[in-house]
Amino acid sequence: MPSVIEKAVCYVVQDDHLLVFTHLQHPMHVTGVQVPAGTLQPGETPGRAAVRELFEETGIEGFVTRDLGTMAYDLRPMRVEIANRHYFELSVPRQDLSRRWIAGEQDPSHGGTPESWECWWLPLAQAHVLAAGLGAMLGKLSDQLNPVLS
Repeated sequence: MPSVIEKAVCYVVQDDHLLVFTHLQHPMHVTGVQVPAGTLQPGETPGRAAVRELFEETGIEGFVTRDLGTMAYDLRPMRVEIANRHYFELSVPRQDLSRRWIAGEQDPSHGGTPESWECWWLPLAQAHVLAAGLGAMLGKLSDQLNPVLS
């Protein structure tokens, strides 16, 4: 029986671009394109986890502007786990959308070696490339964005 793990997923959009990252130590076909996301800590609310994960994974501070809903994602066969994902739209200070930067975790929660990734801004119309169902709530972002997604 898979365990259920509570997760927070962050959608940060500016000028029809979504904040994403790709891992540097792992091939694209293994990790894919991701958005900031991670496991809730004991006693942490999903919204607080989203703000924390955004900062930990990108170095950018932001705040939740909207709760987009919750959806379960079965990670099997990769892991015997169901990710109960809480999706949020977050706002951050104005960014240079041409900028790419390296971020990462020196002490990953899974206990492995340090990880690093490249953060960048993906045109929202191409967000269908998000890995492992991370794009499941993109259609709920806002009425202004829906024409871009259709």
